[in-house]
Amino acid sequence: MNGYLGVDVGSVSTKLVVVDDCLNILASIYTSTAGKPIETVQECLKRIKGDLTDEVEICGVGVTGSGREVASVVVGADVVKNEITAHAIAASNIIPEVNTIIEIGGQDSKIIILRDGIVVDFAMNTVCAAGTGSFLDHQAARLGIPIEDFGALALKCEGPVRIAGRCSVFAESDMIHKQQLGHPIESIIAGLCEALVRNYLNNVGKGKDIKPPVVFQGGVAANIGIRAAFEQALGFEVTVPENFMVMGAIGSALLARDHARKHDKTRFKGFDASKFNYRARSFECKSCSNLCEVIQIFQDGELVARWGGRCGRWDTL
Repeated sequence: MNGYLGVDVGSVSTKLVVVDDCLNILASIYTSTAGKPIETVQECLKRIKGDLTDEVEICGVGVTGSGREVASVVVGADVVKNEITAHAIAASNIIPEVNTIIEIGGQDSKIIILRDGIVVDFAMNTVCAAGTGSFLDHQAARLGIPIEDFGALALKCEGPVRIAGRCSVFAESDMIHKQQLGHPIESIIAGLCEALVRNYLNNVGKGKDIKPPVVFQGGVAANIGIRAAFEQALGFEVTVPENFMVMGAIGSALLARDHARKHDKTRFKGFDASKFNYRARSFECKSCSNLCEVIQIFQDGELVARWGGRCGRWDTL
């Protein structure tokens, strides 16, 4: 059986998915990156190998995410694409009529506008992580509430209070202030959900032609309070796909499948890549005033990849 591996390495979480020719998911993993993308990908390779039968042969590999360059070296990727492309491919294959994709992950958020299956516009958040998964995790921990219960509590409130959501620092201060005034925790959480959606639409979604069907994906899509706030703000239904947490990896696997149909061989290093010793090093190129940081990856002591220069002089090993 042919299998296609998709890898999505984000700043907070790492996702791996294996699909077959009919897009059935044969195995999937969602885990924390924990600031160690190389070790995390290697550990996931071990785990996902154990979830597959011996009949499955990996015929192609695609990678995406902020750690895609490193991941591509570790696994031996055939296709390396940005998150916009990967998420758009996944959503349009699962829901062909999709016009808008809302994606909120651990440290970033993005909006993708499609028409007839083609990306016509997109935007991502700035350096501020207000409204992302890590901010919600922090607030849940501060309130002593499991993040899994966060959204359900928001739906129980009789009326949300208004929370300043433009900045994560101001939002937290405002939440503390509302707590000190005696507002119910459910109302504060509901107010936070509305504030984060308001912030998203006024920043990431500003000026975008948001039309249904809307697909909500990324880890934050698990929060039913955020989903309800989006539906209230937009005035129409927001769909959360079954595999919303691994859509980037699914998109990468689909790209790998399409690549494999046009090429006979894959660059996949095999599941034994989990046993290799990888080291990352960098240096500052002083050949011009750009002072580019050049990244080097060593596999068992041998230089196997290098990138980061603007002029391309360091691209060739």
